[in-house]
Amino acid sequence: MKKSPLVVALPVLALSALLLSGCGMFRSQKAWETAKQETPLEIPPGLDTPSTSAALVIPEQGANNPTSNGATARVGGSAAQIADGFVLNDNVDSTYRRVGQALENGDIGQVVAHDDAAHTYTLSVVASDQPTEKKGFFSSMFNGKSKQTADAPGAAPHQVLLTVGTSGEKASEVRAQGDAAAVAKVVDTLKGRMGGG
Repeated sequence: MKKSPLVVALPVLALSALLLSGCGMFRSQKAWETAKQETPLEIPPGLDTPSTSAALVIPEQGANNPTSNGATARVGGSAAQIADGFVLNDNVDSTYRRVGQALENGDIGQVVAHDDAAHTYTLSVVASDQPTEKKGFFSSMFNGKSKQTADAPGAAPHQVLLTVGTSGEKASEVRAQGDAAAVAKVVDTLKGRMGGG
């Protein structure tokens, strides 16, 4: 005797309905229905809540102008002065020596003075205050060398103070201070050559 398709289809249909319904039919109550609200956290005596009065202060117009490398400069009536830098995983003396070797070419800027005891260099860097338009991928590939900031309109020499100091136990910090465009040029070039982060 042959089984009818209805006899086979009904158990398959009932089994699939059971599987699709999930385990919800076996639970008597949901955990979130029995949850109780806890009391809010209290600040222990002797501790104060932090002040939030300066949390959303809006800076004055033109106070933070980002440079090409993301550093910010304070702009007043004079030229923008910033400080920016990076950290190297090396001791101070070795980093100071490596920075000196990177500056020997003179393509970053001319070393005007250096102090071996204080680990500082004073540079004269030619850089433009006007933002330069970055070349695209194909333009830089097919048009040869990119335009240097010395060739940019308004390029002028700016003094940059480069300091090497300690940063933690086994690292040193290279910090540049001066005109925003000149500092950006020095820091970006040294990072690229020395692998700073």
